Amino acid sequence: MEVSMMSLIPPVLALVMVILTRRVLISLGAGIVVGALLLNGFDPISAVAQIFSILTAIFYVDGAINDWELNIIFFLLLLGMLASLVALSGGSRAFGEWALKRVKTRIGAQLVTVILGIIIFIDDYFNSLTVGNVSRPLTDRHRISRAKLAYLVDSTAAPMCVISPISSWGAFIITIIAGVLATHSVTQYEALQAFLLIVPMNYYALFAVFLVLAVAWFKLDFGPMKKHETLAIETGEVVDKSKGTPPGENMDVQPVDNGKVIDLVLPIVTLIVGTILFMVITGIQGTDGTASILEIFENTDVAAALVYGGLLGLAVAIIFTLMKKVSVKDFGVGLWAGIKSMLPAIYILIFAWTIIEIIGELGTGEYLATLIDGSIPVALLPVIIFIVAGAMAFSTGTSWGTFGMLLPIAGDIAATLDITMILPMLAAVLAGAIFGDHCSPISDTTILSSTGAGSHHIDHVITQLPYALVVAAISIVGFLVLGFTGSLFIGFIASFAVFAVTVFILRLFS
Repeated sequence: MEVSMMSLIPPVLALVMVILTRRVLISLGAGIVVGALLLNGFDPISAVAQIFSILTAIFYVDGAINDWELNIIFFLLLLGMLASLVALSGGSRAFGEWALKRVKTRIGAQLVTVILGIIIFIDDYFNSLTVGNVSRPLTDRHRISRAKLAYLVDSTAAPMCVISPISSWGAFIITIIAGVLATHSVTQYEALQAFLLIVPMNYYALFAVFLVLAVAWFKLDFGPMKKHETLAIETGEVVDKSKGTPPGENMDVQPVDNGKVIDLVLPIVTLIVGTILFMVITGIQGTDGTASILEIFENTDVAAALVYGGLLGLAVAIIFTLMKKVSVKDFGVGLWAGIKSMLPAIYILIFAWTIIEIIGELGTGEYLATLIDGSIPVALLPVIIFIVAGAMAFSTGTSWGTFGMLLPIAGDIAATLDITMILPMLAAVLAGAIFGDHCSPISDTTILSSTGAGSHHIDHVITQLPYALVVAAISIVGFLVLGFTGSLFIGFIASFAVFAVTVFILRLFS
């Protein structure tokens, strides 16, 4: 099929249906079916065969097991079991009571979550699932809605990873930047230096973090988020029960009475330390043994590290639970409840991976990339690239795919028109990709943020969207000023001024 505007139909259809029906799986399924029909000339038999082939390839491809996707699914199951056993042992309740005595306000509970999200910047999957699970007992006690928790988690996961050189994201991006600079003989700075210079120009990532801090501190609840927060405050219902049990939540576990804080803390700390350790180990194994820290994170196997860390954390949780003299029946119920709690998230992920594969074959990203050409005035290029990158990440559900496709294109355009604009244009790609990722219902980071927070996925998508659009508007101002002035400092100051005015206005109406 020739790359054309038709390639936008499946992702746009899925989004419209998500908004109208609030049924994620049905909406993604419709996008998958329509996309497969487009690819196969509307031959239903061929379309079904292709969908089946894609689903099979998620687990088994080219005669071998597909490690990445299976490891992510396995980690979700491990995390579900770990969280369930932590609840069964009384650790979650004990931690909630302990934290409630020390973090006495809703503002404090939200800030603790944000700070955890900022600190745990090694990987977005790891961040989304870990911070959500750790913070949930505290935010539940302070009647903070799960949709709000998911927003706090999601808005510190990818934004922090994309501006940190020592992360799985940073290593990946630096590798691409190195290739772009070498291709166009840019020698005044190395790839790492270029990455660090880009960080202050990544307006979306920076102001997403600034806004989430302002939202927590100034109680800036607006749009659909205000409805969820009002319900939580007035009734204590942190999640809409009419929509069923959200991913990551289990209702079958009855905790023991003698739980302690360490029953939660030690399994989670083991999970964190173990995952980071195995990220380093797998990264070293992927090199010659003398690699730098950046090379280690470039070659690390995040999915495998998550599984190894999850197994260690689960082992500690099992030991602590058995020490409570829990019956074999209750122990088995706890493990099964943890597995069941993650099944909705796994279903959504599988559907998302399927539609992403179909969108890739339709060439949605390639079509959007063709919208950028050399006829656009140089001063407008950063903001145009930001918008195109946002549309691409939104439509395809992948930030990394957007990085891989658009960073080289942005470098080519800058080399052709004005090589001094290469860093602003690369920054615009990174910023736009995070923006699109935050808005996309098929983004794996968005799905896992919902799961970690125990929020219905559609609630997270709908409540986060207005905040993402606010930050995008602030970013557009910054990229316009940056494009016309060429000054990093002036661009940042302009963005910050708009941010300050925006926060002031939101405080008046929240």
